[in-house]
Amino acid sequence: MAIRIKARSGESVEQMLRRFKKLCEKEGLTKDIKRRQYYEKPSERRNREARRTQPRRPISP
Repeated sequence: MAIRIKARSGESVEQMLRRFKKLCEKEGLTKDIKRRQYYEKPSERRNREARRTQPRRPISP
C-alpha cells in the first residue's frame, strides 16, 4: 500500500505535502500509526473493542 503523489504543473512542495497528508488521513494511516505507537496487550484490545460495541444506556432521572 503505497501512496504516490505526482507533481501537478505549477504546484509547490507545500501544496504537494498538503495533498499527501490528506490522502494519508483518508486512508487511515495516521490513525493506525498513532494506535500502534505503543504496544497493547491482546486482552486490552479485546476489552476496548467490547466497550466500543456495547450499547449505551441512557441515564434516567
